[in-house]
Amino acid sequence: MDEAQARDVLAAAGVLPGPARNARLLALGENAVFAAGDLVVKVGRDAELIGRARRELDIAVWLAEAGVPAVRAAETDALLVEGHPVTVWHRLPDPVRPAEPRDLAELLRVVHALPAPSFTLPPRELLGGVERWLRLAGDAVDPADAAYLRERRDGFAAAAAALTPRLTPGPIHGDALPRNVHVGPDGPVLVDLETFSADLREHDLVVMVLSRDRYGLPAEAYDSFTETYGWDVREWEGCDVLRGARETASCAWVAQHAPTNPKALAEFERRVASLRNGDEAVRWYSF
Repeated sequence: MDEAQARDVLAAAGVLPGPARNARLLALGENAVFAAGDLVVKVGRDAELIGRARRELDIAVWLAEAGVPAVRAAETDALLVEGHPVTVWHRLPDPVRPAEPRDLAELLRVVHALPAPSFTLPPRELLGGVERWLRLAGDAVDPADAAYLRERRDGFAAAAAALTPRLTPGPIHGDALPRNVHVGPDGPVLVDLETFSADLREHDLVVMVLSRDRYGLPAEAYDSFTETYGWDVREWEGCDVLRGARETASCAWVAQHAPTNPKALAEFERRVASLRNGDEAVRWYSF
C-alpha cells in the first residue's frame, strides 16, 4: 500500500470533515496515518488486520478508564473500507519536545502495574508477522533470505516459549519505543496501542536493548531508561533470546516495503547479512 492507495481508502471511508487530499500524511508503515483538523485516521495494510484494529480501540477505552496517559479513540468501532481497516482517533496537541527513553520508562511503569482488562489480550506474537511481511515482499527479496528468516523465526519462537521470566507477566505495550510516546503540554502519553498484549514484561524492555545495540541509542540514554524503570533487563538470562527474536522480526518487517522502495530493500539486505554473519556491530537504520 502506497500513499496514493491509502488516500483512496481514506476518501472512501468518509470519516474526515474535509477532502482526503488535504489530510497530512504522518506515517506510512504497518498503517498509513493521516491527520486533518482534530482527527487522526489510521488505514491498515490489509483486511487481516481488522481484528487487531478493533482490539486497539478496546484497549484505548480500557486505558482511558484506568487513567493511563494514552491516545484516545474518536470512534469506538473500526471500519473495513475496500479491504483496509480504518480507525479514527483524537489528534494530540503539538509536542513540546521529542520523547526520550526516560519518558517511555515512566509510562511502562504505569502499564506494567495494570491488572488484566475485562477482555482478553493476546500473547505478544513478536514473530507472528514474519510470514505476512515476507509474503508481502514476494519476489522482491532473495528467497534464500526469506528461508533464512523463517528458520531463524522458528528457532527463536521455540526458545522464547521456554523462558522463565524475572517479572510478573501481564499487560505490555508490545512495541515500546520513544517514537510511540508523544510529549504534549500535559506530559508523555502512549500512542500506537495495536501491539498491546498480555505476556512477559521483559518484551517491553528488550526493545530498548536492541535500540542501544543496533540503532545507535547512546549508552547514557539507555541508562536513563533503566534508571527510571528501576531495572536493566540485560541482567536477565533470557534477554538474548528475546533480543534475537526482536531482531528477526525487525528484519522481516522491512521486507514488506521492498517491492516499492529500493531503500527498504537495501536496508533489508544489510540487516539479513549482519544476522547471517553474526556481526552485532553493524548499524541498522530506522525505516
